[in-house]
Amino acid sequence: MLLRKWIAGGVCKSHARLDGRTVVITGANTGIGKETAKDMARRGARVVMACRDLTRAKNSAEYIRRSTGNGNVVIRHLNLASLYSVREFAKEFKATEERLDILINNAGVMMCPKCITEDGFETQLAVNHLGHFLLTNLLLGMLKRSSPSRIVNVSSIAHVGGKIEFDDLFFDKRPYSSLLSYKQSKLANVLFSRELAQRMKGTGVSVYCLHPGVIRTELNRHVLAWYPMLKTILSLPSMLLMKTPWQGAQTSIYCAVTEGLERKSGCYFSDCTEKDPSPEGKDDEVARRLWEESVRLVGLNNRH
Repeated sequence: MLLRKWIAGGVCKSHARLDGRTVVITGANTGIGKETAKDMARRGARVVMACRDLTRAKNSAEYIRRSTGNGNVVIRHLNLASLYSVREFAKEFKATEERLDILINNAGVMMCPKCITEDGFETQLAVNHLGHFLLTNLLLGMLKRSSPSRIVNVSSIAHVGGKIEFDDLFFDKRPYSSLLSYKQSKLANVLFSRELAQRMKGTGVSVYCLHPGVIRTELNRHVLAWYPMLKTILSLPSMLLMKTPWQGAQTSIYCAVTEGLERKSGCYFSDCTEKDPSPEGKDDEVARRLWEESVRLVGLNNRH
């Protein structure tokens, strides 16, 4: 069916092996994170699944070990809504692991009701951007030592039309909109990737961000809770119009393993192809300002 093929999008064609390499994937116990972890394991990598729900992570890790024949798949606890948890994860990782070749910042929340984290941040910006910002910065030393290495940030086409509201990042002053908050957090992913790529020039660490496609995963649960009618309307068409998690993982995998992609550091990808991000995603001044503000919010003393 041509429509299905078109929706499925690009497929990563690289056969690159990852024997002796270590890959960290956040949110690896479900959806595209799980498919990405399975692919990395199949390529021979040591896969560290950084997950909040350890019970589900354990089941996913067992499934991945069994289906790939790679026993070198481990789980570590990581709650991106807690800066303490991010720091603990990084500390343990650096104490127990030798290297880090690929960091895939995949975990995310989508259009959830307004919640405030223990650090006082609105959840979508906290999980989708600030938690990953801190995690990446804490692991940069290892990534540099293991270079050439890669950082892959899963963003979304939802960054288009997004805006970083520096005066009200957490919707303290204006009415909360789960959609505007989501767009802001996904734009933050694009701008973070852009600024980080600049800062990593000459270090052997390259950075990519991507839109995985519209995928049938649990991420949609809050959208369907807000608009129950959509559940009925979407159930049949969505089976035709949404990517499977395997298809959705292809661009993450492409950015993680494709040979010769280093010169594309800082770029945005969709369907295993470089694409232009929105004008908002190319604003270097906003990217720099977001970096400085993120450093302040997460309490990063040693600036990278």
